[in-house]
Amino acid sequence: MSTPTWYDVLGVSPDAGGEEVRAAWRAAIADLDPTERRFALLNEAAQVLLDPEQRAAYDAELGVAEPEPQPDREPEAEAEPSSADGQRRAVPGWVLAGLAVAVLLVAGAAGVVYATVPSDRAVADATSQARSAAERAVVPILSYDSAHLDDSKAAAEAYLTGSYRKEYDKLFDGVIATNAPSTGTTVQAELVRSGVARADADRVQVFLLVDQTRTNKAEKRPVVFQNWVTVTMERVGDDWLVSGMDT
Repeated sequence: MSTPTWYDVLGVSPDAGGEEVRAAWRAAIADLDPTERRFALLNEAAQVLLDPEQRAAYDAELGVAEPEPQPDREPEAEAEPSSADGQRRAVPGWVLAGLAVAVLLVAGAAGVVYATVPSDRAVADATSQARSAAERAVVPILSYDSAHLDDSKAAAEAYLTGSYRKEYDKLFDGVIATNAPSTGTTVQAELVRSGVARADADRVQVFLLVDQTRTNKAEKRPVVFQNWVTVTMERVGDDWLVSGMDT
């Protein structure tokens, strides 16, 4: 039995409009737990079919012609999409193989995370930009060197909004700067993976899996801690800055 296309996953025809795709996606995930395999698969299908560029590329791969507008009648059912050689094209195998990772990202973040599919190009662009900014920011924010605390603090502050910088400075000055010099502690963060929890044009929540390697005078060898971090990114002018963080 062949593997279904993204259209089959959502139960819509290849000429379905964006609103029909979105309605089908919302109905399909309404009663699902975010940790279920099908939840991740439905989100992946919606992500492709609701993004005009991704959908166009996918349709080209399937050999689906762009439909003509038909405002006065319901679209007729079409035959199953097929490739040029007459064989039905399947959902890429790497997507199915990667579902365990997708579920891990959804289930592992603090609290229950429901993926948000961008509703338009602006939100899709914002999501991509904010996620990249969060990936750059999380390493300096979660790292510090007891021998160069001023540099560590300045590196992190460059990625923070004004309001969150006050919270960060309070934590840094009250805890890290007070204790790190005497213990000789250094923490180096490394990003493992990331995902988007919620998004709109000016605010995006990103969850990240981070390894933190700690060394100090008391420990003979480095100790590695793995943490899930949920970062709230806000658009400030042309930049995306961290306005909140939960670990």
